Amino acid sequence: MKKEYPFIRVLSRTLPIHFKALPWHCILNILMGIVHGFSFALVVIVTQRLFDAIADAAAGNAGFLDCVPPLLVLAGVTFGQQIINGVHNFHYDLIFGKSTGKITTVLHRKLQRIDPARFEDTAFLDDLNKAREGVKEITLFSTALFMLVCFYGTYFVSIGAYLFNLKPVLLITLLISFLPALLGLIVKAKVFTALEEKNAPLRREYEYYQRTLCDREYFKETRILGAFAFFYKLFSDTMKLLTRKIWQAERKTALLQLSLNAVSFAGMAAASYLLFTATMTGEITVGAFAAVFNALGMVFGIMQEIINWHLGNVNKNLGKVVNFIRMLDMPERTGADGTPDFTKGVAAENISFTYPGRDAPAVNGVSLTIADGETVAIVGENGAGKSTLVRLLTGIYRPSEGRVTVGGLDTAETAPASVYRGISGVFQRYQKYKMTLEENVTISDAETAGPERLNTALQEADFSDESVSMDTMLSPEFDGIDLSGGQWQRVAIARGLYRANGFVVLDEPTAAIDPLEETRIYTQFQRLAEGKCAVVVTHRLGSAKLAHRIIVMDGGRIVDRGTHDELLARPGKYAELWAAQARWYERRPVL
Repeated sequence: MKKEYPFIRVLSRTLPIHFKALPWHCILNILMGIVHGFSFALVVIVTQRLFDAIADAAAGNAGFLDCVPPLLVLAGVTFGQQIINGVHNFHYDLIFGKSTGKITTVLHRKLQRIDPARFEDTAFLDDLNKAREGVKEITLFSTALFMLVCFYGTYFVSIGAYLFNLKPVLLITLLISFLPALLGLIVKAKVFTALEEKNAPLRREYEYYQRTLCDREYFKETRILGAFAFFYKLFSDTMKLLTRKIWQAERKTALLQLSLNAVSFAGMAAASYLLFTATMTGEITVGAFAAVFNALGMVFGIMQEIINWHLGNVNKNLGKVVNFIRMLDMPERTGADGTPDFTKGVAAENISFTYPGRDAPAVNGVSLTIADGETVAIVGENGAGKSTLVRLLTGIYRPSEGRVTVGGLDTAETAPASVYRGISGVFQRYQKYKMTLEENVTISDAETAGPERLNTALQEADFSDESVSMDTMLSPEFDGIDLSGGQWQRVAIARGLYRANGFVVLDEPTAAIDPLEETRIYTQFQRLAEGKCAVVVTHRLGSAKLAHRIIVMDGGRIVDRGTHDELLARPGKYAELWAAQARWYERRPVL
């Protein structure tokens, strides 16, 4: 069950986040809002005095020069108001961009502390999509509330005191006339909060289909296979469904708001009538009538702006803000600090792991010990659980059952940063960072990067390309170049070798390199892994021969273990896989 978040609770969580992101800007915005709001009320007061002076002059009770001072004061106040208005609006736009960036960082830091296994859960991915939508809404929500309290609050307190002093019933009539509009906002908030809950999965589909049409990683395959039309239809259908749901919600709330606004207009007419009768009976001066009648339009416009725009957006996007707060409240993966001692090796004791939303375990009842200085190869068919086991052994995932210790540290009780310290890896799905060659290799320790250490890592990974220097941008999108698949994998290997480590993992890192080159790299890896714990995951069994021990997995379990010769000497999964791969390398007559 999802936790409920009343408006007051959302308010108490949102404003501190926004204020912490830009404290001095928030203080300046509050002060400008107060001054700006008071300036509007001041214009009405000064306007009354000018009109009263003009009326006295017209009646012969004052001269022309008596009208000049209030005219100059009104001109000065109006001019100052326009300056404040421009500066306030500019500052509002400035705050929006900066605050959104800072709050995005807050979300990313939170995600860093969430259990990585959650990213395998569809429900969590929907929540993450909704939280990302809520990032900019946090800023809009907070700045709108600051605007409401500081600018509009100051304006209505000032103008309300002025109107109440003139005729109390005038203020009361205006306030009552806007109660129906506030009722409409409550309904609107519920409609759009429910809409946001339903739209998140659809929006994820829409964004994915958009990437298949536009992103570089999909472009070649979708065009060559003629799949553009297929994905375009999916994209178009999803976009239409999203648009239709939004339109239905907008239409429902707009019709309700229109009928309630009619009541507000009636209240405005009643206030105008009261103002007219008060002037005719001499309760207020002609100057006060002119100033207030002119201000009524502004009062009505500002009330509509508050209700339909500011409060409307606050309520409309409240669901997205709640989703962001809900993400911040998700449980984090914590633990005690520690330093791994890899002389104690890496051990798994009867561990099991099941991915969120699945029934069958990906790893089931596995026990394994990797001694200091030992290299273990893990082999098996696709889906055997090899990569999941590696994630458990490195502490990325915590076992559902059993216990994993990395350098003597229990991964279930130790802070992730402490577990990862001293672990390095190269994975099958390595990243092609759109940065320079140097940055691609040194991301684990960029602050102490030195040319000697960097060059050593590249040489050990056998990366050699005279056309590529350390400051070459490895991305055509940023006016750089692209590398071949094999060269990119060598960069990924150099990245893993560059990191100081006592435990090394190679998870299928050589898929784009030919078998002879792969054997040479694994042989070199064996030399580099001397004196360290090391794990190699590979489909090519010839490379597994280099390990001290081979672990054979099938259906999430370890079904056999031993050296290459021991495993071939007995019937089993390894011998079966070896025979299947060997057939592709046998000489056969050409038919």
